[in-house]
Amino acid sequence: MEHRWQVAFSAGLLAAIWAEVADIFHLVTWIGFLSCSTYFAQGKVNAKGVLTTWLTNFSGVFWAWVIIAGGSYFNEPLVGYLLTGIATSMMCLQASYQKLAFIPGAFIGCCATFAMGGDIAPIILPLILGALLGYGMTLLTAQLVAFSTKTLPAIKLRLAKQH
Repeated sequence: MEHRWQVAFSAGLLAAIWAEVADIFHLVTWIGFLSCSTYFAQGKVNAKGVLTTWLTNFSGVFWAWVIIAGGSYFNEPLVGYLLTGIATSMMCLQASYQKLAFIPGAFIGCCATFAMGGDIAPIILPLILGALLGYGMTLLTAQLVAFSTKTLPAIKLRLAKQH
């Protein structure tokens, strides 16, 4: 990684800010980090990547809801198992649609929903903000790279001329 220091600085700074914001507003911090990770893992580090992150994560939330709601409607574990198989298949098949092509994003949203016991309300905002956190890291890193490749060599040159 050519710009490791810029990446490290922007990721560390914005992760710390996210942790504080999540704490202040009582958001589930780790869900935001899951969404941020989805953003980077899906490969499009731009606004389209944010959309892909949101769509895939929220599709997973939907499929978890189908499993949980459908399984609780019937008092038979076999129904829950079948719904899990169907939802898993659907999360894979939906990848035929380009905006839902990142299958792990769907599984991340699904797992977060199960981890929260099916309570969807505390999942929504951290998933939204986490993707924006990743995008913000991308933008800040780009600014730091631009600064370090343009400004720092000029400063070094001026210092060298002074000595």
